Amino acid sequence: MDLTLLVLAAGMGSRFGGLKQLSPINPFDETIIDYSVYDAKRAGFTKVVFVIREEFEDEFKEKITSKYKNHIAIDFVFQDVKDLPEGYVNKEREKPWGTGHAIWCAREAVSENFAVINADDFYGKESFEIIANHLRSLEKTDISKQCMVGYHLVNTLSENGSVSRGVCEADKENNLTSITERTKILKKNGNIVFIEEEVETELADDQIVSMNMFGLTPATFSSFENDFISFLDEKQHELKAEFYLPLVANNLINRKQSTFKMLPTASRWFGMTYKEDKQVVHDNIKQLTEQGQYPKQLWNL
Repeated sequence: MDLTLLVLAAGMGSRFGGLKQLSPINPFDETIIDYSVYDAKRAGFTKVVFVIREEFEDEFKEKITSKYKNHIAIDFVFQDVKDLPEGYVNKEREKPWGTGHAIWCAREAVSENFAVINADDFYGKESFEIIANHLRSLEKTDISKQCMVGYHLVNTLSENGSVSRGVCEADKENNLTSITERTKILKKNGNIVFIEEEVETELADDQIVSMNMFGLTPATFSSFENDFISFLDEKQHELKAEFYLPLVANNLINRKQSTFKMLPTASRWFGMTYKEDKQVVHDNIKQLTEQGQYPKQLWNL
């Protein structure tokens, strides 16, 4: 079965400062994206679709995708704030509409079961294998079964500041029951806490969280469109409101239209939320390479 990897790469990285997706992390100027595509290819993915902003298309192609042309099929879609469902217009909006909108923008480029990932997150070889195996079991015309790779919270923190994570709950059959977005999670006095309205709440180290690694079928695009329309009806004039992927997952679950199998992984996440994270990523990649998990250079041209 053909599988597509959908890479959300339109964010400019305000906290990082610039195009962190293009920041090299090994001596061959390869990036976190390169490692994700490499892991996806060896897990059996046959195509990669990048969601980017049109203004950095040339730089993105030059630094990232030119090296893939002999290895895996590539396509691009643009996340344009003006790309809205028929009948909707918003001339004031400048900020992208969020991850849910980014996925909807790929509706004409993806016709296979697909995995969604962030461009600036390292997910690990095991995670791609787990999600690929599950995607192969799904009918692409069916929205009733989807999946999400879940990480232990302790494996997803930054040493350099707070992070946003989707805190997940599941039933006894490991089906996702809810995702609650927590926008300020950090370690404090040896514990993991999230802070909301100046109140600190402790979270367990092994709490499962979402890193936006979802497995979806093409039939789901209609749900993204319907939920985006509802979002626009309510919030289109809030210039900073965002339409997030987990919102669609929650809605599908609450409407009993879909189950999301939570696929746990012991992989350790790392990524570049802050500039200071780059050295941590570099050191981790070096260690994995020395252990033989990756070649020194991923893409030999």
